[in-house]
Amino acid sequence: MISVVIRNKNQAPALAFLLKNLTERYAVDIAEIVVIDNLSNDGSQSVAEQYGARLVTIEKFSYGGSANIAASQAKHPIVVIFSAHSYPVSHDFFKLIRQKMEANSNLAGLRCLHASNDYHNYINKVSAQVDPNKSGLIFSGSAFSKKVWEQHPFREDVATFEDKEWTKRVLEQGYEIDFVPSIFHYEIQRTPQQQFFRFKNDVVGNYQLWHKEVSSVQVLKNLIGSFWNSTKIFLVELYYIVLRFLYLIKFLINKPKKF
Repeated sequence: MISVVIRNKNQAPALAFLLKNLTERYAVDIAEIVVIDNLSNDGSQSVAEQYGARLVTIEKFSYGGSANIAASQAKHPIVVIFSAHSYPVSHDFFKLIRQKMEANSNLAGLRCLHASNDYHNYINKVSAQVDPNKSGLIFSGSAFSKKVWEQHPFREDVATFEDKEWTKRVLEQGYEIDFVPSIFHYEIQRTPQQQFFRFKNDVVGNYQLWHKEVSSVQVLKNLIGSFWNSTKIFLVELYYIVLRFLYLIKFLINKPKKF
């Protein structure tokens, strides 16, 4: 049996589409849907109720903490976790997950496919042992074993990449992480404030998990590079704005014959 858990904050339209998708296309594959909501004020709670999902409210968000709450609320042995702005696409999405999990009792989790990096590593058989970042779990479209989670909960003291940290840890304990050709889509447009929030957590997470140092020289290079890239993008866009304007003027003067 499969529990679907969804992490959400102020993503009511995306959440509605995900829940509509889950309830209309995959109802026979899913035993329950749980929405872990972080104090949304956009009507997300009503959306969850509309589609019969169980709503759990959390007041203080952290990546590892919210994932632990999601896992603890799931009633069934296979847990599939989404963010509200991701959704399954392939018709056999959950069937393939269940088949692979039931066939291998040593599986801690499965990574589904949503980007070129996933597909390249899947086709080239690059294991999570070799590349825990791009072949390990991603908590916007992955499945994991609740039984393994009960023995190895997600860490709540990591800024982000709680999925990759867990991947590395359970692999060290002798469990397996594998790909499954279940296809989903990840669709989000972050505001500048949300991008900055993610940036801060990624800096800390990259240092904690991948030991990526940050030097004063690197900070200065990033600043200069950002200014240069922004200026270059602006100038290129301005150039094509002028070209489009001139072309339209030319078109008005010399309109082609209509058919």
